[in-house]
Parts: sequence; C-alpha cells; structure tokens
Amino acid sequence: MSKLSIGIDIGGHYIKAALIEEYKFLRRWEEPTSEGRTIEGVTEQLKRIAGELEPPGYTLSVGIGMPGFLDLQREHLVLSPNFPDWKGLPLKTLLEDRLKRKVMIENDANCYALGEQLAGLAKGLKDFVVLTLGTGIGGGIVVDGRLFKGAHGFAGEPGHIALGETELCGCGCYGHLEAISGTDAMERKAGQIGLPEDMKILWARKDEPAIAEIIMPSLQTMAKAIASITHLFDPEMIILGGGFSRAEGLLSILEPMALKYLVPHFRDIFNLKISLLGNDAAMLGAASLADELN
Repeated sequence: MSKLSIGIDIGGHYIKAALIEEYKFLRRWEEPTSEGRTIEGVTEQLKRIAGELEPPGYTLSVGIGMPGFLDLQREHLVLSPNFPDWKGLPLKTLLEDRLKRKVMIENDANCYALGEQLAGLAKGLKDFVVLTLGTGIGGGIVVDGRLFKGAHGFAGEPGHIALGETELCGCGCYGHLEAISGTDAMERKAGQIGLPEDMKILWARKDEPAIAEIIMPSLQTMAKAIASITHLFDPEMIILGGGFSRAEGLLSILEPMALKYLVPHFRDIFNLKISLLGNDAAMLGAASLADELN
C-alpha cells in the first residue's frame, strides 16, 4: 500500500471505516448499520462515510468487506445470511453507481486475512487461516501467499462446516458451525432458558452450570472445526479475530480442546493465536484492495 484509500468493514450491527495510507490509520469512523440493513439505507451510509473520511479535493477508491458469498469475479453478492434482501445483487456496479467512485468488494473475513498478511501476525507467512468469531463465523485462507478463493469464489466459509444436526443456520441449512458456536446462537440458547441474551454477560458468568452447558459444548464444536481445518490445510498459524476472540481467557480454553482432536504429529506444530490488529485488520485489508485502483 502506498496511496490514500478507504477501507470499510460492513457488519450486521456496525460499519467500521478508515482512511489509510502506508498501513497508517489517518482517520476512523464507526456507526451502527442502518436499521433494517436495506440496500438503500446502507449505500447512503457508505456514500456519506466515504465523503467524511476523504480529504477535500479527493475522490478516493473504496475497498469494502462484505459478509457473505461473492462470485469469483467479486461483482455479485450471491448470498449473505445477515443481509437477506441483498441476495444476487450486482453489488460492485451498484455501489460504484451510488458512491460515485471506484469500488472493490471482498468477503469481510478475506479482508481480515489480507490485513493480517500486510501488518499483523501473518506478516511473512505463506500459509495461514483466519477465523472471525462473532455473530457468525467467517474465515480467510491464504495458501502459498495468495488468498484461496476456490473454483467459484466461495472458499473460506468455516461457519458453514456441518458439525451438528438440527441447528438452523442463517443460510437456511441445518447443523452448521455458526448455528452452534456463533455468539448469536449462544445468546439465543441463553434466552430460551431465561438467561441474558448478551455474550459479554454470559462469558463473565461462564462457570455457572446453566451457562457452562451452553458455552462449553459450543466451544467443543469450534475446537473440532479448528482441528479439522488444521488437518486440511496444515497452516503455519490459525489466527482468531472478531469480537468474540477478545473474550478474556478464550484461547486458554479453546487451545487444549482443539489439541485433543489433532493427529499427534500435528500437535507439535499447532499454532493458534489471537489477532493483535483486531477490527483494524479487515479495514486494512479492504483498503489494500482499493489501493490497487488508485
């Protein structure tokens, strides 16, 4: 990265954005995602935020991290469980038309992986995986130094690994990892038995038997997924990002759980870390894509 660019990370609850140059965050912006998550409301937000961030006299390109499945050409949003009305949209063209500037779109967790590769724990690594833990569970896979997108652009979706049975996922299928181990899923289970639907509160009280019965099985399932990813990709490192990754003591619980499921010779090379960049990684990765357009 060498030029001014804007990176935006669209989430179901918040939009985070930054003006970035040479990995330096010159300006930041954060606000709740438009109510209803309509294409009209969100695109109006993005246009306004880009205008707020860029210096006078500039019309900067924008890189946008979007949750969901994108086509291989990164032009259409195929499916986004948290933005159901956006299904099938020609998102790149639509955003360029409404924002009046060049736009690059990428899966949000892929942007996170790119940010980690540029300036985070993955700097200098050639093979690593990022898992973003939050409302859902996203992922970014880098193989031989390049983002792995798969034959159709859909690769890197650990949240949809099938490890359960009857749990309904936001994508419409059953038994997916994020329907078991995403924070929304855990909060929903808590609400069903009269407990607070707030992950921060639940985590602080995780040793209480009723809450432990919700959290610990979810973490066991997550550990199985981490072990499976390790067996599939043999990464140098797995990096945990997203809001839930910041939960105090998560790594000390999750790491031994995952080790239990690993083939013995993988245990000595297993490397599970918490991102040091946090939310900055996705914005940095998105901005690096926009930088290519300038």
